[in-house]
Amino acid sequence: MSKRSINGSDFTAMALLGAEYLERNVDRVNALNVFPVPDGDTGTNMNLTIVSGVRELRNKPSAHLGKAAEALSKGLLMGARGNSGVILSQLFRGFARSLANLEEAGTLQIAAAFQNGVDMAYKAVVKPVEGTILTVAREAAKHAVQYARRTSDVVELMQEIHAKANEALQRTPDLLPVLKQVGVVDSGGQGLVYIYEGFVQYLTHSGTIQEKVFAFPSEAAAPEEVAAAQPVAAIRPSAVGKPSVPTSAQSKLATEDIEFLYDMEFFINRKISGKPATFFNEYAFKKALEKDGDSILVIADDDIIKVHVHSRKPGDVLNLAMAYGELTGFHILNMREQHRDLLEHEAAAEPFAPVPEYALTGDISSTELLAGPAAQVVAPEELHELAPFGIVAVALGEGIANIFLSNEVDIVLSGGQTMNPSTEDFVNAIESLPAEHIYLLPNNSNIILAAEQAAELSGRQVTVIPTKTIPQGLAAILAFKEEESAERNAAWMKSAAVQVVSGQVTQAVRNTSIDGVDIQEGDYMGIKEKTIVSSKPSLLEACQLLMAAMVEEGGELLTVLTGEDAKESDTAALCEWIEEAYPDVELEVHAGGQPLYPYLFALE
Repeated sequence: MSKRSINGSDFTAMALLGAEYLERNVDRVNALNVFPVPDGDTGTNMNLTIVSGVRELRNKPSAHLGKAAEALSKGLLMGARGNSGVILSQLFRGFARSLANLEEAGTLQIAAAFQNGVDMAYKAVVKPVEGTILTVAREAAKHAVQYARRTSDVVELMQEIHAKANEALQRTPDLLPVLKQVGVVDSGGQGLVYIYEGFVQYLTHSGTIQEKVFAFPSEAAAPEEVAAAQPVAAIRPSAVGKPSVPTSAQSKLATEDIEFLYDMEFFINRKISGKPATFFNEYAFKKALEKDGDSILVIADDDIIKVHVHSRKPGDVLNLAMAYGELTGFHILNMREQHRDLLEHEAAAEPFAPVPEYALTGDISSTELLAGPAAQVVAPEELHELAPFGIVAVALGEGIANIFLSNEVDIVLSGGQTMNPSTEDFVNAIESLPAEHIYLLPNNSNIILAAEQAAELSGRQVTVIPTKTIPQGLAAILAFKEEESAERNAAWMKSAAVQVVSGQVTQAVRNTSIDGVDIQEGDYMGIKEKTIVSSKPSLLEACQLLMAAMVEEGGELLTVLTGEDAKESDTAALCEWIEEAYPDVELEVHAGGQPLYPYLFALE
C-alpha cells in the first residue's frame, strides 16, 4: 500500500505502535548496556519516556498532525528519564516544532521534521558522542531528506528511514570502541530502531492493526509496579510547611480567640482567555497562605484549583490567587460572627442556625466582595517569602538520603542508575521550593541531561552541579556555604565534586571482557569512576583491588557507604583490612542503604 500524507490520527497510531514495539523489547535493549551491572536500564528509561508521551497523546487526540505531534512531544519532555530518554524527547520535540502548523504532511515535510529533531537533540547534548542513538537518528534523518526528493509515498519513506537507522545501528561498534570490545550495538540506538519499526508496521498494516494499537496497555501495569516505578521525594523537615490545625468553633472558645476569622472557599479557573496562566507553585502557594491563615486545603486538578483557608486577610488571599487565574464560586464566612450567634442561641437554649454564607460568582469584583480597595494582581514571588537557596539531590537508599537531608539538601529524589528521575520530577521539585536560587545534584551521569532540561524548562534561577556519583554529590554539598553568592557556591561545589575519587562494587549480570578485565556472571566488580578495575568471586578481594586503584592518586579521608545487602561481617573484615593496609587514611563508615551496590567509596 502507499500513502501520500499522514495526519494526526495516523501519527497517533504510529506512536502507539512504536511504543508497543519498544515495550516488547525492553529487556533486549537493557541487555545491550555495555557495563554488565544489574541496573543497566536504557530500555527501561526509553520505555518510561515514550509511555509518558503516548499517554499525553491519547489524552489529547487530534486529527491535526501538528497538535498530535505537540502532545507527544510534551509527554516525552516531561517524562524523559536518563540520557536516552532526554535525547528521545528532544528528537520528537524538534520533529513536532517542524510540523506545528500542518494538519497533514507529505514526504518532504516529514523528512524535514526528522532532521529538525536531530538538530535539536545534538544541541541538547554538551558533548555529542558518535556511535550512539544520536548517530542512528542523524544517519536516518539525513537519508530521509535525500530520499524524500525521489518519492511521494510516506510508507516507502518510513521504510527507508527504518532501514537506514538499522544500518547505522549495526555500524555503532565501529564508531564507539567499547561497543566493539563487548560485542554489542548501542542500546539507545536499538531502542530508537524498535520505535521506527513500529511506525513502519502501522503504515504497512493499518487496516488490521489499528484496533490493537489503540489498546496499548500503558495504564495496565499492576499498582505495585506503578508505585515502584515512581521516584519518591524525601523532604527536609525545615522545607515543609507546618500542618494546619482547623480553628474550633466550640462554645467554650472565646470569640476573640478566633484568630483567622474569615472562612474562605473558592475556585481558581486556570483557563484564562488571551494570556497564559502563571505556573502554579502549590507548595509556595500554601506557604504564602500560612503567613496569615490556617485550615488550608488546596486541590489542583488540571485547569481548576479548589482553595479553602481560614485567613485574617482575605484581600491578600485573593491577591495571591488572582495571579494564577480567574476566581469563581466564592464562599466567605465571618467565623466570629457565627460564633457570637452560636453563643447567643446556646444561652437562649434555641436551635442554632448558622449565619448564611455569601455565595458569590466569579463576575463580582473584589471591591464589591471586600467593600474595600480593589484587589491588585501581584506576582507570586512578591508574596512568597523566598529562601536565598534551595537544593535538590538524587539518591537511592534511606541512609544516603538522610545524609543529604541533614546537610542543607531540601528534597531528595529517589533514583540512580535504575529508575532515573524524569524531567518532570525535577521540574516539580524545583517549583515546590520557594527559593531564589536552586541547585540540582543529579549524582549520576545518566541523570544530568534530565536535570539540565528541567532547569531550562522551569524558568527559575537553577544551577545544575554535574555530579556523576553519590560521593561527588556529598563532596559538593559539604562545600556549600549559605552566606556566599550563587556563583561562588556553584564554582566551589563543582570543584569539590571533581576532586573526590569515587568507587563502587556490584555483581556482574553476564560474562564479558572490558579493558582487559575478564568478567564472569556473579563476580563482584570494583568500578573506579567509570572504569572496571577488578572482577573477583570474592567481595573482599574485589574491594581490595578497587582500593589499591583508588589510593594511587592519594587521599586522606575514605568514606564507605554500606548497601542494603552488605553483611556486618563483611563490613568488619573490610574495615579491618583498610585500617591495616592504609593506616594514614582516616576511615568513616555510614549506612547508605543503597540497593545492588554493597559498598560505595569516596576518597578525598
